[in-house]
Amino acid sequence: MDVSVSATGHDNVTARHDSTLELTTDDFLTPAGDCILGIDADCSPAAFSDAFVAACQDAAATITLVLDTPQHRDEITGSGHPDLTFTNDRSMVGRTSTYVDDRTVFVDADKAAADVDRELVAALADGAPLTATLRVD
Repeated sequence: MDVSVSATGHDNVTARHDSTLELTTDDFLTPAGDCILGIDADCSPAAFSDAFVAACQDAAATITLVLDTPQHRDEITGSGHPDLTFTNDRSMVGRTSTYVDDRTVFVDADKAAADVDRELVAALADGAPLTATLRVD
């Protein structure tokens, strides 16, 4: 089961955070947002289907985030968690930890923003379009 989100890079994308990565529906990014990979996302976790949310709430679920720009691709793999709510209407966050709040879409990730392919990050810093596909197995 997949959900795709379209977003856009921004010149303040640095992807330096070592424990999270984020997409936001906000149309701006300050230099402090070092976990944010894309802005102006066309949907938030609150818009995801009930079936998708239920699948992600299985602790045994594997959740893969595929990041695609026109020239680059990277994948992050994390886990589901029973406490995931998908209620945030502004941003989605993947975490290397097991911390869960209303923005969290997966935990125990094998990468954070700082680990994302640097060529993909450079493209996002140049404003490249981003398709982020969340797949739950």
